[in-house]
Amino acid sequence: MYKEKFKIAKDVEAVVTSFNQGAVLLEAVYSLCCQTTLPAKIVVVDDGSTDEKSISILEAIENCSQRPIPVTVLRRPHQGVSAARNAGIRMTQSSMVLILDGDDRIVPTYIEQVSHILRSHNSMVAASSWMHTFGVLEAEVCPSGGSIDSFLARNCCPAAHIFRREAWEQCGGYDESMRRGFEDWDFFLSMLETRQAACIGIVEKYLIEYRTAAVSANMKSMSKRLDLMRFLIEKHINSYRAHVTEVVLGIESISAARLLGWESEILCAMEAERGMSSTSSDFMEHPTYGDGGMAAAVHIASFQK
Repeated sequence: MYKEKFKIAKDVEAVVTSFNQGAVLLEAVYSLCCQTTLPAKIVVVDDGSTDEKSISILEAIENCSQRPIPVTVLRRPHQGVSAARNAGIRMTQSSMVLILDGDDRIVPTYIEQVSHILRSHNSMVAASSWMHTFGVLEAEVCPSGGSIDSFLARNCCPAAHIFRREAWEQCGGYDESMRRGFEDWDFFLSMLETRQAACIGIVEKYLIEYRTAAVSANMKSMSKRLDLMRFLIEKHINSYRAHVTEVVLGIESISAARLLGWESEILCAMEAERGMSSTSSDFMEHPTYGDGGMAAAVHIASFQK
């Protein structure tokens, strides 16, 4: 099943969180065990799963002795993904930690490439990559990363990422009060606030396989977007004040691009039913990330199917 000879990144350990995710959790763990450079350890945190299939799969993961690296299962009461991640991170000792949701996957070179850019740039507090979505929506999504002024207008990094432990310690980890969504965005902002010139890097390759569904935590958070945005602004008010011009211009650029796209679609629909405009087709193939764009594309794709 696994390669007989393999490299291990001793400075990277992985945390996978899961809640009633059944067999897809096996895919997430398998993707970690098939890396060209393996993590030193995998911690699977079960956030209080209740369905029998998920529980039996967790037991199978725990009892499997054929994996190339240690895998530990931590069972906890259901307290949300932020608390589950923090608990898993506390069980690691490495200087870098990989976070992966239990319904997503990473391609075999993810750790090799993402950990490399993180090691190579001292200013980076975290790093990730572009991603390919599957499930309801088949698309290629290109988060940009960047410094805090970029992240104040939108989230610019996937939930699957590798971060520096010292940044997690300095910012206090994931905010466990955030159980309605945007916990990743908040965590990135908190890490970027730990030092001047901090940034988050992105490998410009599709190294994450992100599962999409019509009903998911990410989709549900979109209905609360304004309330969650208010929480983020109030929590990180000093950063928003310091970068207010960049924030306003960043949001305005998103709005202008969306308006142009929908105007183009309306005009296209008025013409002899020729289908989607090139602008909208391009949007469906490459949804924007971190600003509700991917959620909109999933809604459209769900309706079409």
